Formats: sequence, structure tokens, C-alpha cells
Amino acid sequence: MPDKKQKDAGVLVIGLGRFGTALAETLERLGQDVLGVERSPDLIAQFSGQLALVEADATNPTALEQLGARDFPVAVVGVGTSLEASVLITGNLVDLGTPQIWAKAVSKEHGRILQRIGAHHVVFPEADAGNRVAHLVSGKLLDYIEVEDGFTIVKMRPPQETQGFTIAESKVREKYGVTIIGVKSPGVEFVYAEPETRISANDMIVVSGHAELLERFAARP
Repeated sequence: MPDKKQKDAGVLVIGLGRFGTALAETLERLGQDVLGVERSPDLIAQFSGQLALVEADATNPTALEQLGARDFPVAVVGVGTSLEASVLITGNLVDLGTPQIWAKAVSKEHGRILQRIGAHHVVFPEADAGNRVAHLVSGKLLDYIEVEDGFTIVKMRPPQETQGFTIAESKVREKYGVTIIGVKSPGVEFVYAEPETRISANDMIVVSGHAELLERFAARP
């Protein structure tokens, strides 16, 4: 188990399904100290040696207390298949006073319950992934990230009306209510967009704004 110094700067990940495992492994690659909590002996054996793990039933508040959950500033509840377990674990973390609780939800109703009992952040990985892929499949978008409440950042090919013009000349913000924030020309790194940045047909642009406005802009020929 990580020592006290590690836990003060670490992330507690509860539930090592696909979501929890991917999250824990990515956090470790980013240099975070991670402690995974899983009650399935099979999953503990599968990931032993890859992650710091504790076999415990996090629906039991005593078990969470004993593994030192109170010392972690951030906890992620990756349990989604059992609504009861997800709610119990989140409630236990709230009772422990965990400063930042992220919880996975599988439906809007599930998410509302998690928020009501005290989760600081609720994520919908399946819905978010489906939404992102739908946008990528159906249009010109090369990448799509919804940040929060409809505010979205996309990577796309520039519409014809912007090609050969500077950002100031194309007046995209005035016409469409979205903002070009970055431009990538072939063989060149992305640059922050300035009013005098000129866009060519072979460029990729990064644009921010409300999802509906971005969809309208991306639909331009």
C-alpha cells in the first residue's frame, strides 16, 4: 500500500472494470500515484504488478477507512454495473470528507442520485463516447470534445468561405458564434489563432463554442 506521503498526492480509483482500469493506467502514465480498490479476486490477480491494489469491498465504510481512503484528496468511483454499490461507495466517500469525488454514471437518473448524495463530478463515459463518435462519423469533424454544458472544442477542415482569408477577414465569430482558437498547416505544429492568421484549404482548425453552433459551422461547404 502507498505510504502517507504518496496518498496525500494520490488518486483512489474504486472499481477496476474497463473504465477504472483505463483511468488508473492513464493517471499513472501522467505521474500520479494511484491506488486501485477492487473486491474481485480475479481482477486483483489480473492487474497485480501493474497497479498498486487493495482487495476490499468499498461499500463497507470500515473497509474504506482501514485502507486509508480518508487520506486521498481525489477519489473516482468507477463502479457502474451495480447502482446500489455505486451509491453506497459514493456516500461512504462523502462521509469520509473526500475533497473531490468523481463518480461514473450509466444513466441520467443514476447521475442525479450521485449528485444529490454529494458527488462533486459525475461522468457518463458510455454516453460521452457515443456522442463523440456520432459527431465524428456524421460530418467533417476530425475530433470532438464536449467540455461542459454544451461547450465544445472540435478539430475540423476549414469551410471554403474561410480558405485564403485571415481569421479577421472571415468573421467566423460574428457570423456563426464560434471561435477559431488554433490552426495546423501540413508539416507544422499547431499555432494559436490570431486575427491575422491566414487559413488555407489544407489546414486543420480547432474551433470552440456551443455544440449546436459548431455543428452548423461544420456543415458549411
